[in-house]
Amino acid sequence: MHKPITITLLSLASVVGILALGLVTTTTVNAVASASEDAELETYGHLVPVDGKNMNVVVSGSESDGADTIVLLPGLGTPSPALDFAPLVHRLDDDFRVVVVEPFGYGLSDQTDAPRTSAAIAGEVHEALQALGIDRYVLAGHSIAGIYGLEYLSRFRDEVTAFVGIDTSVPGQPGSEEPTPVDGLDALKQLGILRVLSSVSPGAYDGLADYDDAARRQLAILSNRNTMTPTLLDEIARTPENFAAARSQQFPRDLPVLLFVAGDDPEVAGWVQLHETQLAQVDRGELVQLDGGHYLHQTLSAEIAAKTTEFLSR
Repeated sequence: MHKPITITLLSLASVVGILALGLVTTTTVNAVASASEDAELETYGHLVPVDGKNMNVVVSGSESDGADTIVLLPGLGTPSPALDFAPLVHRLDDDFRVVVVEPFGYGLSDQTDAPRTSAAIAGEVHEALQALGIDRYVLAGHSIAGIYGLEYLSRFRDEVTAFVGIDTSVPGQPGSEEPTPVDGLDALKQLGILRVLSSVSPGAYDGLADYDDAARRQLAILSNRNTMTPTLLDEIARTPENFAAARSQQFPRDLPVLLFVAGDDPEVAGWVQLHETQLAQVDRGELVQLDGGHYLHQTLSAEIAAKTTEFLSR
C-alpha cells in the first residue's frame, strides 16, 4: 500500500536531481562565459575618479572655441550608454562637444554600494564633469534622466544652459511610485538563468541599421555584465522614492527646454500631455512629437540631432 508513495517520492527526487544538475550547469556556463566575455570586451572612453571609484566618460566632437557641450545621461539599466547613444553622438559631434556619462553600474563604470537616490546620482555625475573641467553645458538625457535631471537642475542650475529630453520620465506619471519586486533577481543572474533567457530572446539592438555586428556583440557582453547587479537592483528599488522626491521639482522658468516625445504610450495615460504640462512651467519650451517607440535616439537620431541643433542655435 506504500508503493505509490514510494514511486512518487522517487519521481520527485529525480525531478529535483535534474533541476539541481541543470542549475549547476547554467551556473558553470555563466561563470565561464563571463570570464571569456571579459577578455573580449573592448574598452572605450576614459575613467575619472568619483567618490573613490572610477566613472567612465566618453568625450567626442568639436574642440573649437565656443562650441556648446552637450552632456548625455542614459535611461534606466542601459548596458552601455556610450554605445547606446552612438548614433545620436555621431550626428551631433560635428557641431558640439558631446559628453556621455556612464553612471556607476553602467557601461565600464565601477559598481557601487552607495544608495541610488536621485541626489547621489546627480552629485556623482557633477563630480565627474568637474574632474574634466566641464562647467558650462546643455544637459540632455533619455527616460529616467528626466527625473535625475530635475534633481541635477535644483543643485547645479548655474552651469546648465538648456535641457533636452528624449522621451523623458515625468513626475507623477501613472505607476511611477509603485514598487518593482527585485528579490531573487541577483540569484537568477548568478545561476545563469538570465543568460539563458537572453540567449533565446531577440537582441534589443537587432535590426537597427546604426549598429553593426561588432557593436551589437559589445552591447550583449555589457548587458550580461551589468544586468541585475546589486547597483542596478538598488536603483530599481529606489525608483518610487526618486519619483516621489521629484513631485516638488520642476524646470527653472528661465531654462530653455526641448522635449522629444514618442506617441502616447498605451501603458502611460496622457503621456504627451504630461510633457506639455511640464513645458508650461518654462518661458521657452518646445515639444517635438516623433513617430517612434521609447528609444527614439536609436531609431530617429538624425531627426533629434537636427532639431536639437536648430533649437540650441536660437
